[in-house]
This record gives sequence, structure tokens and C-alpha cells, in this order.
Amino acid sequence: MTEFTFHCTGVRADPYAAGPTLVFTLRITATPGTRVHALALRCQLRIEPARRGYTDSEAEGLKDLFGTRSRWGSSLHPVQFAQVSHMVPGFTGETETELCVPCTYDTDVAATRYTRALAEGEVPLLMLFSGTAFTGAGGFHVEPVPWDREAEFRMPVQVWQEMLEQHFPGCGWLRLPRATMDALLAFRSRRALPSWESTVEALLDASGGRTAP
Repeated sequence: MTEFTFHCTGVRADPYAAGPTLVFTLRITATPGTRVHALALRCQLRIEPARRGYTDSEAEGLKDLFGTRSRWGSSLHPVQFAQVSHMVPGFTGETETELCVPCTYDTDVAATRYTRALAEGEVPLLMLFSGTAFTGAGGFHVEPVPWDREAEFRMPVQVWQEMLEQHFPGCGWLRLPRATMDALLAFRSRRALPSWESTVEALLDASGGRTAP
């Protein structure tokens, strides 16, 4: 069987994508001399939160995911980040390819809540690979990419923040049930409020929940 190794050499935010998207650069190495006609790749990205330290403010932001620091010995489990498929063109020996990973600003998603809590540093990622390789010098041989292929990568938090700023400059995003949205719309209409921002501010004022920036 052909041996494959994977290394992630960088990541950037894609400013031209329709939604928040990260582009990871992968270096793929095959057994020397083996002709790879194509590689149908599957990649699972996982956050490994135990592989970095956290400030007190970051720990406070992670409390809803992992609990207090006293519980982290048993609660700091990996967090699913994404799962994508990618077709790698033919190569011999070694190649580089770009893996596009669509992301979300939905704070109901654990990976988003994790990255949002980080002020600086890096996001420790583990990339798990599998798939199918089409190899052979004089014809096609179909081979599996072993399930134990993986690569570690430390993604700068700044790249994540840059990606979100490109698509949601200075804003956050909140998903609400339809019934709640209907109730908010009725409240906004009754008060003749000009925007959703003013609607939420009115509710915060009424509850006494507003705090100074």
C-alpha cells in the first residue's frame, strides 16, 4: 500500500468566500516514486482544548463548555470543529493543496463558543484524514487512505477573528426560535423601534440588564 503523510503548513481567512471560510494549506507526501492520479480526501478537524493554557478571563468564557477550572481534569474533552471532503489532483512524491473549511458564527455551536472565548494565542487542532487514493504507473489501483493518518496544527486565534471581522464587522450573531423572533418583532412594532439593536437595548433597559461598555 502507498504510504501517505500529512502536514498542515498554514491557514488564512478567505475574504472572497460567501460566508466565513478558513483555507488550510496541506502538504501531502506519498511513497517515493508512486504516481497518485487523484486523492479523494476526507478530513475531520477537532479542537484539542487540553493542549494550551488559559487566562482567567478565557476560563470564565469557557465555563459553559467545560465548567470551572476545578473540573477541567475530567471535562476538557475534544470539540468537533468541522468535517470536509476534498479532491486532490494527481501528483508524484509530494504536493500542496488548499483545504477550504466553511465556518459559522452560530454561538450554539461548541467550536464557535470555544474560539470566541479566546483573546489571543492559538487554537490547538488535530486533523484526522481518510479517503481513497487512485494510484499506479500504468493504470488505476484503488487504495484506502488509512484511518490513522493525522496532523497537528496550532491555528492563530487572530486568523479566526480576522475571518469573522471580514463577514460580520463589529457584530455578533444570535440564533433564536421562530416564536421568539415573532414576539420580538411584535415588541419592536408596538414600540416603533427603528432597528433590532434598539429593540434589544430597550429590553435590556427594561430589565435593568444593561452594563456600560
